[in-house]
Amino acid sequence: MCYFCFYEVYHPCTQVFCYLVVLLAVIILALVLTGFVEADLSKMFVNGYDSLWQIALIMLFFALLYPRFGFSKRTAHLYGSPEELRPDVMKVMEGLGYALESEQDGGYAFRRRSGLSRALKMWEDRIVISPTGAGLELEGLTRDLGRAVSALEATRADV
Repeated sequence: MCYFCFYEVYHPCTQVFCYLVVLLAVIILALVLTGFVEADLSKMFVNGYDSLWQIALIMLFFALLYPRFGFSKRTAHLYGSPEELRPDVMKVMEGLGYALESEQDGGYAFRRRSGLSRALKMWEDRIVISPTGAGLELEGLTRDLGRAVSALEATRADV
């Protein structure tokens, strides 16, 4: 297995797992600091310290599933050359809160402009747009792709 393939498959899982662990730690810390639970883990959870392994396994399960359902590819069916589509792509992506990160071979990579928005998306906010024979192929977070594809197709429907 090549390093690139390993990185693409397991990096998002590792990142989601770490994000969930940090989120759980913040929630537990908030509960302890506000006095809702005692600071002793053996009293905090029903199974005591054994609960930590159970929680870790549940988090691992969600971390393994998230990249499969959280990321996807969609095609925006647009007519025209990449040069003709560029102004519309830039306008739509800027309107959705994205900034151009890089551009090469007729394709674009966009990232969120807001640091808070990027943090909430675990810094997995990149949308990559590549020209294809059927229009433009977009790859990124599934929720964001729906908005981007709809906005692109609506913009070009006016032409």
